[in-house]
Amino acid sequence: MPTRKIDITILGLIGIIVAVVWLLGPVAQAMAESMKYKFLGHVTKTEAISIDDVEGHFVGLTVIDGVVVFENGEMAPFRGVVTSDIIKGKGSFDKYTTITFGDGSRIVSKLRGTTGVTSAETASSAVLTGELIKGTGRFEGIKGIANSSLKILPPEKGELGGKRVGECTISYTLPSK
Repeated sequence: MPTRKIDITILGLIGIIVAVVWLLGPVAQAMAESMKYKFLGHVTKTEAISIDDVEGHFVGLTVIDGVVVFENGEMAPFRGVVTSDIIKGKGSFDKYTTITFGDGSRIVSKLRGTTGVTSAETASSAVLTGELIKGTGRFEGIKGIANSSLKILPPEKGELGGKRVGECTISYTLPSK
């Protein structure tokens, strides 16, 4: 009989541990940190290829370089690489963004969004959502999401494309050290 009591006690302890882990799982998510930043970028490369299915359809590749300014005052350059599928100024796009901090740490995100342009003379807007896909340095092992909104200003004379002005919030966790 003593063996049976030990087995029941062990099973009871295992059950309690499983229940505690299950209940504390959401607490780990609640401990996620967040960073907010504003950004300004300009087009440094662009290519658009017409698709002959409907008028005004093209697929594009755009590179945007700029700077982000975090709420705590830290600044960092970023590069965004955007692929788009646009019909008459409206469509969807995917954007990979790499932020490189002064200490060499990086955060890479992949976002998806839609945009609509009313005319070449007016600003358009976009909303993007996505995930953090890689971190290096102090952000090694980062996991999380990103939500961003931006305005695309009409291009000025000599610009490849309009400037991008916006803000982003990332919610993330880092592995414990």
